[in-house]
Amino acid sequence: MNPRTIAFHHFGCKVNFAEASALSRQFKERGFQIRNFHEPADVYVISTCVVTAVAEKKCRAAIRQAHKLNPEGKIAVIGCFPELSPGELEKMEGVSIVLGHSAKFTLPEEVERLFTPGEYGHPHLPSANDFVPSWSLGDRTRSFLKIQDGCDYYCSYCTIPLARGHSRSDTIENVIKNAKEVAQAGIKEIVLTGVNIGDFGRHNNESFPGLVKALDKVEEVSRIRVSSIEPDLLNDEIIDLIASSGKFMPHFHIPLQSGSDTILKSMKRKYNTAHFASRIKKIREVLPLACIATDVIVGFPGETDADFRETYNYLEGLDLSYMHVFSYSKRENTLASKMPEPVQDRIKKERSHLLHQLSETKKKDFYLKNKGALARVLFEGDNSGGFMHGFTENYIKVRTLFDAELVNQIVEVRLEELDEKLEYVVKW
Repeated sequence: MNPRTIAFHHFGCKVNFAEASALSRQFKERGFQIRNFHEPADVYVISTCVVTAVAEKKCRAAIRQAHKLNPEGKIAVIGCFPELSPGELEKMEGVSIVLGHSAKFTLPEEVERLFTPGEYGHPHLPSANDFVPSWSLGDRTRSFLKIQDGCDYYCSYCTIPLARGHSRSDTIENVIKNAKEVAQAGIKEIVLTGVNIGDFGRHNNESFPGLVKALDKVEEVSRIRVSSIEPDLLNDEIIDLIASSGKFMPHFHIPLQSGSDTILKSMKRKYNTAHFASRIKKIREVLPLACIATDVIVGFPGETDADFRETYNYLEGLDLSYMHVFSYSKRENTLASKMPEPVQDRIKKERSHLLHQLSETKKKDFYLKNKGALARVLFEGDNSGGFMHGFTENYIKVRTLFDAELVNQIVEVRLEELDEKLEYVVKW
């Protein structure tokens, strides 16, 4: 009998990727063969995202694609979408399993039941209230290690607390154990991920600074990055710990969302623009060449032309490395969905374009500030037209001719030749 085949596809955040990777390993251990999602398979697993309406649309499209690839195949839909709209998904053609966040870790058992006649029924969807550790091992150089889940913030535009539940996290002891396991697999870089990782340990009488201190002592781990941390939780202690660390990379992702205090208050964010600017100033004092990225939402309900100009001017004056720009997407069951004065799509697009241009300018300036510097690059295994890529400690992209011996190696280079793609080219 041929082994059953299974294909995975994930949308959204690095947490989804880590969880899907952990599930994939469980299926391998059960004898399943992993297939590419664009190939026929016995089972398709779609890990979903509901951050925007576009994300939901892509999830539905993936379900239809899987059913078209193999009409007899079984489709499992897991994650955020099932938490918010399980009934809609159960009605879609080809869908056999719908599992929310807590239940999705029973997926291997549910899939086995699918192939046991007379035993399968749609499972109950419990609330997401338990922490389940996960990490990715699909990349030879980098692993996303989930340390925290859920959120207690309830920003007015966000459905994540509804989909992922309250904030909860792993223990420092278990994170250390998992980090060592990742390192033993030969992976050089760990990215700490979660929904609100600055909240790590609050319910366990532990803390994120405590975790940073403990991980910094793990000899097996070469590099650690922090995926994203809220500005109100990024205190001076964390910044100083990263600045003095030999393992934590000088790379910060701090979501801003708006440069207008009026809009930040309407979004129910827990800081103002002055506090955010103080975080950038502190980082630059101790890590002048750190990469500092942020997220910005344009077109939030009630955002006037004056509010946007305030945001643009504020961002222009900040010493940022680049920005991720998003157009506001109405999400049902959020406070923002009931707010008046929606912004027209045309205006959202114009504002987004202006901030994308500003981001490109800032990224180029950041890269040029590093010209001539010595940097340590971790090269990845991609072979794109005879070239390979890697990233410096402060997340600058570097390109060189492909050399298999450089894969997963940390190499010191000098950043001298910057091309039109905003990549430093290294010639040996």
